[in-house]
Amino acid sequence: MTFRFVHTADIHLDSPLKTLALRNPDLSELIGLATRRAFVRIIDLCVDEHVDALVLAGDLYDGDQTSMKTARFLAEQLRRLDEAGIKTFIIRGNHDALSRITAELIMPDSVKVFGATADVVHVERKPGQFPVAVHGLSFAKPHASESLLRHYALPVPDAANIGIMHTSLGGSAGHDLYAPCPVADLQQSGFQYWALGHIHRRSAVEAESSAIVMPGMPQGRDINEDGAKSVSLVTIRDDRSIVVEERRTSVAQFERLAIDISGATDWKQLIVDVSAKLDALRSSISADHLVARIQVTGSTELAWRIRRDIDVLCTELEARGSIAGNVWIDKVHSACTPSETSSKGSGALEELTSIIENEVGLAAEYQQELRSIADELRAQLPAELRDIFGTDEATFRETLASFAREGSAEVMARLRGGEVA
Repeated sequence: MTFRFVHTADIHLDSPLKTLALRNPDLSELIGLATRRAFVRIIDLCVDEHVDALVLAGDLYDGDQTSMKTARFLAEQLRRLDEAGIKTFIIRGNHDALSRITAELIMPDSVKVFGATADVVHVERKPGQFPVAVHGLSFAKPHASESLLRHYALPVPDAANIGIMHTSLGGSAGHDLYAPCPVADLQQSGFQYWALGHIHRRSAVEAESSAIVMPGMPQGRDINEDGAKSVSLVTIRDDRSIVVEERRTSVAQFERLAIDISGATDWKQLIVDVSAKLDALRSSISADHLVARIQVTGSTELAWRIRRDIDVLCTELEARGSIAGNVWIDKVHSACTPSETSSKGSGALEELTSIIENEVGLAAEYQQELRSIADELRAQLPAELRDIFGTDEATFRETLASFAREGSAEVMARLRGGEVA
């Protein structure tokens, strides 16, 4: 008789909105409720598939979460599993370590929350079914600089051993180093399945009789968590072979869309071209809603007007998205360059452009002032955001140069005003 379970992590229930770009109140409401709606989908999946268990590999919450509304919502959903005879296994991640809800919430008897000491649960099975052992360990503090693997018990002989761990593995961009553990160590542990959490993008290392899976998060919260999101539906067969199925759960899917509009010769054609690409992207995703950040690129005589009227372009696309239904615009950005014909403006503006590019921009005083401003801004940012200026001296200089070029192009677009209609 098989053992089937759903594996998920990094749900971040009721996480506050992380981007100022979500100024549309309807969009803000959608994203604000998306983590709850995705969690309901996970519970629905468990019930519909008649699984034996739900495995939550950390970060149910998002830090020092004190809302009892969140607690009541979670208890209600876990009670649905309890009523369906489905067990739940939970470990605390680095964000959960700050939350008081897990410690204070009274869970159904079918829910096991692992503590700060590694533990093993022998799952109750019917006579003749192979034994299943679930291993877990929560961390009481938001930081763990060393691997937690040595704290786990050895695999139970003759059982299907499932380990639940919150770890950054070998490290991942955008994630704190948390309980690092090489994949090779997990492969040699003797466990049939490692249910991981912490990294928000899906990855898996699978063999016939073992699997190490980072399911990613079930719902993105901003453009930096773009792409399809999912959970894992896992089946351990009688012969201990493992089948891992990815099941999509996103209510709203964030996507970046780069569109070359070099062929557009007028504003109407521009809107038509961009809208067509947006429609094609919408039809390719299964999530209920698409939230797109659009970058228009290419060499075009509309470059200056696009920079000048980027807000108008954004409004046009928002209106078309509203008509299409469930298409939202997070932001529109221009990386267009003027075509040869459009770059020939008035003599004074051409001379000013040349001065900015070849004299002011290269002057030591200008470079020093630019660096001083950037240093001041960076010092005022939270530690986790300071990398936007680069992670070393070379990328810092390159980033400043990029900002300077963008700023100059923006100024010139506004000075040109109605020269390009």
